[in-house]
Amino acid sequence: MPSGPTSSRPTAAVVWRIVHNERQSLISDLESLTPEQWAQPSLCPGWDIHDVVAHLVDTAKTTRLAFVRQMVAAKFSFDGANARGIIRERAASPEATLAEFRRIRQATKTPPAALATRLVEAIVHGEDIRRPLGLVHRYPRESTEEALIYQLKTGISMGGGKERADGFRLQASDSGFEHGSGPAVLGSALALLMAVSGRPVDRRDFSGEGAAAFVQKLNQ
Repeated sequence: MPSGPTSSRPTAAVVWRIVHNERQSLISDLESLTPEQWAQPSLCPGWDIHDVVAHLVDTAKTTRLAFVRQMVAAKFSFDGANARGIIRERAASPEATLAEFRRIRQATKTPPAALATRLVEAIVHGEDIRRPLGLVHRYPRESTEEALIYQLKTGISMGGGKERADGFRLQASDSGFEHGSGPAVLGSALALLMAVSGRPVDRRDFSGEGAAAFVQKLNQ
């Protein structure tokens, strides 16, 4: 079970404040991108930077009822619903998509899921964009841990990463967070979050007796 300093869930007000701050920070980073950078592949397979921003616009607008309707239209395929959302919100130019993201940055709409998913969206997709562009951003540690906890208790089929962590004891090197049992894998909370979320992993981000096996499992 997860352990460490994160002993209580943040309130909705705290989560939304962090999400809004992260949206604004990402907008600031996006404002200086060149057309070539907008077209660069993100860490999401098949999505470029523009696609990820369109996805963030779509999820920021999605209500619980709209989510159900979108899933029905996509025959209950998460990937299909996401693809439709990108088509719906990707404007003719990156500037127009960014303008819409800026317009809805304070929205508090959410699909029918735990509020922690909003932290996962903000942090993981923020890195999906920033890492390929060589941009570095510091996320609140408690929020990163909260997103990590959610991903570790959620199956891959639901967008989480529970199965990726099975058989290892994950330890955040920048806090007291721990999860699971087995050979130890140490890494920052952000590195662990990105890894269990299915993003490319770098062996240099992890240490401990289970690090090599953990990275090998994720790269299979």
